Amino acid sequence: MSPVPKAPFNAWLVPAGRLLLLLGLCFLIAGPWVCSIPQLQLLTQFLSLLVIAIMWNLLAGYADIVSVGQHAFVGIGAYAFFGFAVFAGFSPYLALLAGGATALVFAVPVMLIIFRLRAAYLAVGSWVVAETLMLGAGKLTAFGGGSGVSMPVSVVRSLGVQPALRYSHIYWLALAVAAVALATTWLLMRSRIGLGLTAMRDNEEGAGSVGVNLIRSRILCFLWTAPFLGLAGGIITLQKLRVAPPASFSITDWTVYVIFIVVIGGIGSFEGPIIGTVVFFLIRQYLAEIGVWHFIILGMLSIGVIMVEPRGLWGILRRVVPGDLIPVSHRPPARPLAGSDSAPSGTHLKEPHSTPAG
Repeated sequence: MSPVPKAPFNAWLVPAGRLLLLLGLCFLIAGPWVCSIPQLQLLTQFLSLLVIAIMWNLLAGYADIVSVGQHAFVGIGAYAFFGFAVFAGFSPYLALLAGGATALVFAVPVMLIIFRLRAAYLAVGSWVVAETLMLGAGKLTAFGGGSGVSMPVSVVRSLGVQPALRYSHIYWLALAVAAVALATTWLLMRSRIGLGLTAMRDNEEGAGSVGVNLIRSRILCFLWTAPFLGLAGGIITLQKLRVAPPASFSITDWTVYVIFIVVIGGIGSFEGPIIGTVVFFLIRQYLAEIGVWHFIILGMLSIGVIMVEPRGLWGILRRVVPGDLIPVSHRPPARPLAGSDSAPSGTHLKEPHSTPAG
């Protein structure tokens, strides 16, 4: 009988990290009962930015679509939500879903345009499309033109007459969107398609050579992210209670900050966007009062972390943490050693055949 291998000395770090994630989830669920209105507003911003970061990480970290124009879909979702809620008379909940669907519809022609480009040209092309949509939104007189418009009181009151109740409803919507985005994206990464995306992340040419359909995977990721970005845009509009081209289509808030979050947390990992969002909000909360130095510290921190570990803070932690906190890859079952009691006599142990991912 073969000896049982000993667990590594740092094996406790994985369950400890998962426990920390579970405690964070419990805190988020208990948010409306334990947090004040300003704290609920901050948590709503956190959840909205987390959704956007998860989607950008899927595009850039796995599908190799380095977009700097995903704020376009946040703005589309914001304006679509406002239009359905105010002009079409939809309830805020139905208008939120309609905003996500509208972002998905717009994603199809945008994809046909920017997918003709690659690398830096794709990044610039996505930014040009986003800026064009922002300028177009500024021409919509029904939405206040370039200065934007506030949401009518009747729509605001439909979420709750009391401010505490209204902010609780908005928070629950943000938490639901974040939970669905995280859970469904995790299921996607655990699927056959996710296996192909992981292979693309590690070696794109190698993934293509073993059967991964690179074009189809990129199309799926691009269309996957659009409705979630639109939903995030609707949540942001509910919180701000107005739409305006510079705010709804903000490249700084919904793209630049998101790139920092994903890069600092760990691009191409499932834990990276979560870690990066937490770090970003801690820095913003405690260093925002120092003005311009706030941005300088963000830049210096990102450069310093990348120089130490290109995979971000999660890459640094993975040097001591023996496993992923949120596993997205499949591990093959452990095979008994030849000649051990667990292998029947006369049988031959064969290597499992690898199936090309689609």
